[in-house]
Amino acid sequence: MATKHEQILKYIEELAVGEKISVRKIAKNLHVSEGTAYRAIKDAEIVGFVSTIKRVGTIRIERKQKDSIEKLTYAEIVNMIDGQVLGGRAGLHKSLNKFVIGAMTVEAMERYTDAGNLVIVGNRVDAQELALERGAAVLITGGFDTVDSVKKLADEKELPILSTTYDTFTVGTMINRAIFDQLIKKEVVFVEDILTPLEKTAFLNTSDRVEDWYKKETSTGHSRFPVVNKAMRLSGMITSKDVIDKNLSLSIERVMTKNPLTVGPKMSVASVSHMMIWEGIEVIPVVKDDLTLIGIVSRQDILKSLQMIQRQPQIGETIDDTITNQLIEKTTDDVSELDFQFTVTPQMTNNIGTLSYGVFTQIVCDAVQQKLFSLKKRNVAIENISIYFLKPVQMDATIVIKPRILEIGRKAGKIDIELYLEGILVGKAIVACQMMER
Repeated sequence: MATKHEQILKYIEELAVGEKISVRKIAKNLHVSEGTAYRAIKDAEIVGFVSTIKRVGTIRIERKQKDSIEKLTYAEIVNMIDGQVLGGRAGLHKSLNKFVIGAMTVEAMERYTDAGNLVIVGNRVDAQELALERGAAVLITGGFDTVDSVKKLADEKELPILSTTYDTFTVGTMINRAIFDQLIKKEVVFVEDILTPLEKTAFLNTSDRVEDWYKKETSTGHSRFPVVNKAMRLSGMITSKDVIDKNLSLSIERVMTKNPLTVGPKMSVASVSHMMIWEGIEVIPVVKDDLTLIGIVSRQDILKSLQMIQRQPQIGETIDDTITNQLIEKTTDDVSELDFQFTVTPQMTNNIGTLSYGVFTQIVCDAVQQKLFSLKKRNVAIENISIYFLKPVQMDATIVIKPRILEIGRKAGKIDIELYLEGILVGKAIVACQMMER
């Protein structure tokens, strides 16, 4: 039988998209306490059933799919521009596909305005009506209100009409920035994207015995299993080294490794990769906040995802991407050496116009990554950076980066990095790193 919490989540999921909900309403309709209703609504927000919007409330939304994360909803626009909803509140959950600046005649706007657009206009009632009639939402800049007939039309069409005190240029910049940020987020791979789900995860119970471990090993071909209690909460991990030479009738709970390392579904794959390299583990359980097991992630899963990321085209460029793109291989007389050159652009400087310390660190990391990549070391985790010499480097200067291998093994390495400006040493660092191999 489903718990009250699960019943509330099911109730919320079955509500119509766009419907407004509240703690008091849920508690009254389902005969539960307000505390239980509040916790369920918060969980529903985490899984993407509802969204809480300032000055609007909590609304049932359409659950976003991973492949359309770059789409913004009108509700997100309201928060972004610190705006007001003048009408069409029922359409706040809808996504927009592009925005149109309405700085043209009404006749010209007809050619550019389509359903799913957001038309940004000033205090022009005819332009607002045209946009709504063509299925587009409206954003009025300059803090203006609109007439009641336009608000009524917005309600009928279920298309939001919004107002903001910002000017058109500022609003356009803010929306562009938000879409750009969403594209960057899309490239980040999380544990939930690659985990082996619970229904495909082999696990043991604390009440099982050592002989059950051997049966599970034979049936699955694996030797590492999470151990859960009756409530499906993680209690430990068990591997072959835990059961070797142990009596077959011993309880799993007595021989397992307690308090194992765990990760959450929203943790980035890059962070998990570093953790697995650092701790030298092959499998790590994925759990909720209350330690309920939801799956596992293996070293092979991590390697596959990292290789996939490397093959992805860059859609939204981060600061790190900008720095990496400036790092260019430099031909040298010695073909066994790999040097780079880098031009310091104005956005890479600090408040006194010299090379930023953060950019310097990123240049060092990128040079190490590319140097090791040339040696077929593809999955590298930077462990430690020691910067022990740095002179000011002016903007527009072109520096030469020389990475030199001090020592390297199958799992770890140490690299010396020197930066030169017109033949003069301006920076020096030593980087220790670890490599994840198959």
